[in-house]
Amino acid sequence: MNLIEQLSTLQPNMVHWRHEIHQYPETAYQETRTADLVAKELEQMGLEVHRGLAETGVVGVLSAGRGNRAIGLRADLDALNLQELNHFEHRSLHDGKMHACGHDGHTAMLLGAAKHLSTDPSFDGTVFFIFQPAEEGGHGAKRMMDEGLFDAFPCESVFGMHNMPGFEAGTFAVRKGPLMASADTAHVTVQGVGGHGAFPHLCRDPVLAAARIVDAWNTIVSRRVDPLDSAVISVTQFKASAAINVIPDSVTLGATVRCLRNETRDLLESALGETARGIASGCGVDAEYQYVRGDIATVNHDEQTDICSQVAANLVGPERVFTNIDPLMGSEDFGWMLHERPGCYLFLGNGIGETGGCMVHNPHYDFNDDILNIGAAYWVELARTVLPISR
Repeated sequence: MNLIEQLSTLQPNMVHWRHEIHQYPETAYQETRTADLVAKELEQMGLEVHRGLAETGVVGVLSAGRGNRAIGLRADLDALNLQELNHFEHRSLHDGKMHACGHDGHTAMLLGAAKHLSTDPSFDGTVFFIFQPAEEGGHGAKRMMDEGLFDAFPCESVFGMHNMPGFEAGTFAVRKGPLMASADTAHVTVQGVGGHGAFPHLCRDPVLAAARIVDAWNTIVSRRVDPLDSAVISVTQFKASAAINVIPDSVTLGATVRCLRNETRDLLESALGETARGIASGCGVDAEYQYVRGDIATVNHDEQTDICSQVAANLVGPERVFTNIDPLMGSEDFGWMLHERPGCYLFLGNGIGETGGCMVHNPHYDFNDDILNIGAAYWVELARTVLPISR
């Protein structure tokens, strides 16, 4: 019986955990019920359990053999502020919240791996099972680290995984170097002089200036960024007057900014501000600019990516492991952990079409229970590979 088949015996447990977590979704730093479930299960498996980092974080510690090497395996706990539109039995019971990104499945798979390794500790060293809160915009990874994650649990390397609809169920996808983008926001308040829409000559119109800023921002990537580099600027907020016949005193703009390289990040921050202030000045209005840096890019390390690719290939066959996928312009706060420790983050195919469901962050999304044993088997095999027993 291969490892994936062995982990199938834990499928009912993992499905139960996932469905319970899915029914009771909790958002950033509110994951108390989810953390209670995780801690209870880890304690019943005999792991040493620690709580309190980043409020609701949980770390399970499992040691075997005499080795002093240690690795971290990370799953995310939080849900999204989104109204679920599914109608199956395990749908969300918390109005306005749902697990629309599969963190319920990620948690269940890591629990399954912990359970298997607790009964068959065929590795030499220590595995830290890291259950992180607030991945969805709450910077939970960075907060756990700021509060001493790697001091208390000294991982030599750290690993993460995310399901991916649109990839065939049970396949793996990864790349060396930048895998996911940084996520920043740009904000501008354009201040003019408002008045009646029938008398624009008596005003200093911030709407016109703001519209020109939006247009100009949309040319920054095409004219300021190397065509072989990747970046995204999407203006997603434009707030002006509520009345159709009023030229407002001010207009506010908001944009999401994504890129893969720190040098590009610096360029975008500067170019967005210069452009906004220059256009505002030319229109006779003022522009107050603010750039807020969020999560950094998720950048895989070469050695650990090779290890993870080989582990996945051993499980599902090399033809089902894709090792040079294009980077995604979405973001993931696991990038903070990879900035401090070598490691790798990869994708596990959730399925295509009806089997895999719709894309994440959709009110109809659901994690594919059929891949739970594959993900858990990956974690087990990775621990055995990185922390091998000396023969």
